[in-house]
Order: sequence, then structure tokens, then C-alpha cells
Amino acid sequence: MRVPLSWLREYVDLPAGETGRDVQAKLVAAGLEVERVEQLGAGLKGPLVVGQVLTIEELEGFKKPIRFCTVDVGTANGTGEPQEIVCGARNFSVGDKVVVVLPGAVLPGDFAIAARKTYGRTSHGMICSGDELGMGDDGTHGIIVLPQEYEPGTDAIELLELVDEVLDIAVTPDRGYCLSMRGVAREAATAYGLPLRDPALLDVPAPNSYGYPVKVADPAGCSRFTARTVTGVDAEARSPIWLQRRLQKAGMRPISLAVDVTNYVMLELGQPLHAYDRSRIDGAIGVRRAERGERLTTLDGTKRTLHPEDLVITDNRGPIGLAGVMGGAETEIGDHAAGQGSTEIVVEAAHFDAVAIARAARRHKLSSEASKRFERGVDPNAASAAAQRTVDLLVLLAGGTAEAGVTEIVAPSGPRTISISADHPDRVAGVPYGRETVVRRLQQVGCDVYGQDELIVTVPSWRPDLTDPNDLAEEVIRLEGYENLPSTLPRPPAGRGLTERQRLHRRVGRALAGAGYVEALNYPFVGDAALDQLGLAADDPRRTVVRLVNPLADTEPALRTTLLPGLFAALRRNDGRGGHDLALFETGLVFRPTGDEPAAVRLPVDRRPTDEEIAGLNAALPRQPRRAAVVLAGSRELAGWWGQGRRATWADAVEAGRTVAREAGVELIVRQDQHAPFHPGRCAALLAVIDGQEVFVGSAGELHPRVTKAFGLPERTCAMEIELDLLERAGTGPVQSPRVSAFPVATQDVALVVAASVPAADVEAALRSGAGELLESLRLFDVFVGEQLGEGKKSLAYALRFRAADRTLTADEASAARDAAVASAVARTGAVLRGA
Repeated sequence: MRVPLSWLREYVDLPAGETGRDVQAKLVAAGLEVERVEQLGAGLKGPLVVGQVLTIEELEGFKKPIRFCTVDVGTANGTGEPQEIVCGARNFSVGDKVVVVLPGAVLPGDFAIAARKTYGRTSHGMICSGDELGMGDDGTHGIIVLPQEYEPGTDAIELLELVDEVLDIAVTPDRGYCLSMRGVAREAATAYGLPLRDPALLDVPAPNSYGYPVKVADPAGCSRFTARTVTGVDAEARSPIWLQRRLQKAGMRPISLAVDVTNYVMLELGQPLHAYDRSRIDGAIGVRRAERGERLTTLDGTKRTLHPEDLVITDNRGPIGLAGVMGGAETEIGDHAAGQGSTEIVVEAAHFDAVAIARAARRHKLSSEASKRFERGVDPNAASAAAQRTVDLLVLLAGGTAEAGVTEIVAPSGPRTISISADHPDRVAGVPYGRETVVRRLQQVGCDVYGQDELIVTVPSWRPDLTDPNDLAEEVIRLEGYENLPSTLPRPPAGRGLTERQRLHRRVGRALAGAGYVEALNYPFVGDAALDQLGLAADDPRRTVVRLVNPLADTEPALRTTLLPGLFAALRRNDGRGGHDLALFETGLVFRPTGDEPAAVRLPVDRRPTDEEIAGLNAALPRQPRRAAVVLAGSRELAGWWGQGRRATWADAVEAGRTVAREAGVELIVRQDQHAPFHPGRCAALLAVIDGQEVFVGSAGELHPRVTKAFGLPERTCAMEIELDLLERAGTGPVQSPRVSAFPVATQDVALVVAASVPAADVEAALRSGAGELLESLRLFDVFVGEQLGEGKKSLAYALRFRAADRTLTADEASAARDAAVASAVARTGAVLRGA
């Protein structure tokens, strides 16, 4: 909200010497975000006067049109003779009144004006445009043409109000009333302790049956609708300079008299208005929800398909406006300045539901000055005054006549009251304000206060944000001054350090980073399209998601059930920017609802929640397991002078899972699997033993070609995802550092022939079981398939390392342990010792 200081002074008698910076400091102390103070006309120096064009001579022979003009500037040039000026603009004619800057003047931007020779003539000054004077957008970007009523030589600096200060206020969503001069003036009056001249205090005629007919079919969406009619409006009337300048300073472009008046009143009172050409309305004005398939062409020329939740203004033909957002083109007011204006105008001042307007504006991607105010909350009791103010200005400036009919439809509603202890602000702030201060400050806000120890506070209609005792306490605290609150440091109890869950999370991140992976942090949102691209079945539990009421993007309205889509998007972006050898990881939460969660309870704000209330809130949350995931593409080992490189394969993804599991002290069991989104022949299930049972903890492998194509990933991309909470349960606690033995190791190799269908993990488990506690490590170093083994057979060669902690093993002890391991493998997997 841009607030000209000269306009603000109309409602509050600010001290004469107060500057914009002073007012800014006061308003900031009261809790408003005044981002800057713009100095209009800074460095401007006259003479800058009104001139009348006497003659225009077109100069030939130049690349662009040039005109040599003589202009009557009265006695401002000291001689009374016409001023000779060269000008390139063409939007003025002989007899027009223009703005002339004479030699010796300085325009904004330290642009000094002097007589100079140009285009073969001497120009003694300039005929000015609005841009050159820093006036803002007037829609023409040409020479300023003034009304004929101003005499040549009149001071244009004062006439155009070029010198002013403008406060630029960032209005937060809870302070919608400050999107008006009335609201900011109220804050300024309170900050200075001065009386407010409320511009909404107008004499408004009582409603009657003679007004323009209005039918409100949705009182919940439109709780108030006021309609007034003005006839006999001068079709050629244009907005006066003072009105145009105030709009420009407030950041709005003058358009036509009727539109300018409605915008002016909106800025003044905060009530959005709309003006209709009565000759273009067919029958009564209606307010209802849109019907499916209805369309409306709005004032911006866009034809929009309406949603059944949209609140629309209608006549007998159908929708003529998107309520609270933008009017329709069919009932648009014409340009009065061009003589095409309406002579009969119906003024609408309504109060619409904030949620309905906010959703409509977002749905149609159509944010307007009206919707900004409605969605933040507009004073419903200001509608009648705003309509009256609009009618008064149209009568005054356009020569119209206000019809006696007054239409006002109001849905019944009572005042909002809040019960609050008189000492509640004291307890919230830790400052003893006292009852008298609390009551006085709440009354300054506009509240009616009754009671002694327990106060009954009636909230003013322009403050829809005040809903509970803490809101009222905040008003008292901010008006008493945030700077007066004592600085008290909290005394937290001594901490217990990180939990084992937190330590595991950090160890996993460090381990993956040490293995060459780069961490990628992604938003925890997902959409149905990503789940489809993963190739998930219709009954896959990962399709059961928590949907957000107010998502950041309509394409991702739910919380993720897997980390992979976010990593895929990060991989795609980096690959598209030239990084083709990639290894990314992420650790974070996924959200897995069961559908049986109870409804969430709303916690109180006036006391600490009970343990039962907190438990009820936690019970309403979905399960949120912590996971780690990786994605790989391109080379895992780069080529160079040292030799050939190696592409990332499914085995690297499986090894990433083992790296994560080792940090929890878990030895993973790896089995072949079929699990979306992985290739059915290159997918591994990662299992861990929990309470004596093998439990699925994750998957790894190469992605299915359809998945890589759907996500735009490189071919043969591999991935892994594993659940850290399950690993923590399966783990043996903190990882112990390895012990270096003083005794030598005994290495024994074995080659076992097994059926091709037997997993190597089963053979490895059998060997470990039989080898006993002397076995230090076991490694598969060769897999062989050939004719000499027979069809359906494979040879697995293992290196077994034996070591005792207290002695050097003998050859017999090592051989016995080896034989026991082989015997276990033979018994459990049907293996045959190769070469036996």
C-alpha cells in the first residue's frame, strides 16, 4: 500500500514538521512494515509552469518528426513574450494547455534545463511529459495536456502536487484494513495520540424499495450488497488533476472518471467497488455460484471457464462479473475522456467471503486490487459509506444526479465478542500493563470493552483477524511498544545430546558422502503423475498419500511416500546441464498414512496442552519413517591414464545399501526381487534380521526403461532406497571400531558348485553358519558358468579368512573350520566342492 503523506494529513493532523521518515518510525513501532519512504520531486526546482501552445511549425528533413512551438507562459519567463520550444511529441495541438519547464529549472534526476540549439533552432525550455516529471504511469506516456481552466504561468509544481513523500507499506495478511488510507490513518492517529477524522462517517440514506433490483442467492458468499444509481453523468467529464495525482502516487493508473472514482474510494475506505453501465445490464443484478460450463469474458479481455465454486455477478443473460475479483467486459464503463462514457451508472459495494474470493483469484490466476482486499478481510459496515462516497464524487465531478433508490441486502449477523482476562496481556508479555492500559489500548483499536477482571471485548468490524485473547494481547503489546518488552533469555535444561536415531542419520550422510555421493535436498511433495511414472500398481501402498489442503503447487498436492521422484528430478536437471556422471543421495522422511488415523484435535493456546491432547494429536499423524535413497547415472569410475572407467550398475546401488546398513551395524541379506520402479531382472530386495525374522528394509537395482523414459533420465540409471528406522531396530547399536590383531590370518579358498537357481547369499549364509567364530571375513571373488560344470550349474569361489584373538591358528584348525563351512553349505544348499 502506497500512502502519500499529503493525503494522510487529511485524516490526521500530524505535526507540521513531521517528515515521512518520522511517520515511518512511528508506524514501524506500531507493527507495520513500512519498507521505504519515496521522496517525490526530490531535487525538482522551478520555474515549472502552465503554458498554452500558440503555434506549431513542423520541421522537415529529420529522421523523426520535430515541431517548433511557441508557448504562452504568462510572465513566468520575465518578459511575457511567447517561449520558443523544440519538441518531438505529437499528442498536443495549438490551443492546448501544457506543462513547460523554463531555463534555470532542474528536473528529477538532477536534469538541468538550459536554452540550447537543436535541429537548427534554439529551444528555450521543454514541454514536459509525466515520465520526465516523475509522475508515474498516466497511460499515455506523452505530453501532459491540462484542462483549459488553468491560466498560463500558473505554478505547475503546486498544481500537479509534484513534491510529496510516499510511504510504501508491505501489508501482512492479518492487516487487510491497512490496504486503505482509512486504516493507515487510524494507525497513525493511534501512534501519535491524535484524533482521527474517519472518512467513512457519512450520512447515508436508509434503504428503500426504489433501488436497483438485486437478488443474492448465496448469503454465505455475499453477506452484504449495496447498490446505488447515478444518472445524467457527463459523458465527456474527466478526472480532475488532484484525483489523478492521488491515484498515481498510490501506484494506480488513471483510466476514466467513473473507474477513477471507484478506485479512489477503494484506496480511501478499503472497500472495493464496481461501476456498471446501466444501459448494458439486462434485468436484476444477481449473486450466485457459477454453473458448470459457464464462461465469462473479464475486463482484461480473457474468456474464462468458470468453476462451480466461483462466486459470480449475473443479470438475465448470465455472469457479468467474477465477484470480488474482476468485472465483465459486457457491462464495462466507457471512456469518459473520449466522450464514450456511460451516462447512467450503477454502483456496487458488496462484502464477499474472503475464502471464496481467494480461491477464485488463485484458480483463475487473476489477482486484482479488489481480490487483495477481500481475501484479507474488508469492513462489511463500510459498504454503504463507500457507495455514498462514490455517488457524491460522481455528482460533484461528473454533474450526475443521485437517484433516491437505495438497495441494501444484509445477511443477519451479530457482533463478535471475545472474553479475556484483564491481566492476560501482562502474562503474555511479562510486563505489568494493568487493566486501565489494556482497556485504553483496545478502545484505540476500535473495540468496545466491558467488565472488570474478566473483560468482554466487542471486536470492530474492520478487524476480522481478532479472533481470540492472544490476538487482543498482541494489540496491547504492539501499541505499548515492542521495544519496551524486556529481553529475558530462556534457561533451557542441560541437553542429553543426540539420540541414536539422530546419530545414525548423520553417520549415514557422512558415509554416503565419503563414498562419492552428493546430497540433494528436495521438497517433500509429490503428485499423481510422478506415482504413475514410477509404474506403481493401483493397490501399491505408496499410492496412499496425505493430501495437503493448501499445496504450493496444484501438480504436487500430496506428501511424498518415497524419496525417489525428488532425486530423479535433481538428476534430470543436473544431467540436462552437462553433468552426466552423477551420484546423488537424500535422507529424509516419507509419509505413509494407513487411513485409520483419527481426526486431529485443535490444541488450546491459553494453556499448555495436556499429555492426552498431545497424544491425540500424535495419533492423528501418519507414519513418518526416515529413509535414505541414492540415484546413479553415467560412470562410477572415470577413465583416465590409469585405465578404463566403469559405468554405474545395479551392483553399485546394492553396495550403497550395504554402506548405509554398515553404519547401523547391520549385515544386509540381498535377494532377487521384482519391485517397481526397478527392472524386473536387475532388482534386489534388501533384507535385515529383526527379532529373528527377515524383514524387507529396501530395494536397489537398475530402473525400468519405461521409468527412465518417463522421468527423462539417462539410460541404465540405478537407484536404491532403504528405511533407516528398520535398520536401527535391526542394528547392534553404535558401530564398533575394528580391532587390529597381533596374530596372523589363515586364508582358505573354496569353490562350490550349486544349481544356478540357488542365490549366492544362501551359500554365503551357510558357509558363515558352519565356519564358526574363527571366521573373520568371507568374500565371493569368482562366479563361473561353463559346459564342464553341466547345464543349470554355477561355480561360486569364496575366500575365507580365519583368525583367533588369542593365538596363532594351526593349519589343522584352519582346515577344520573350512571343512565345517563346506559341510554346512553342502547340507543346506546341495553344494558340491569343486574338484572333489
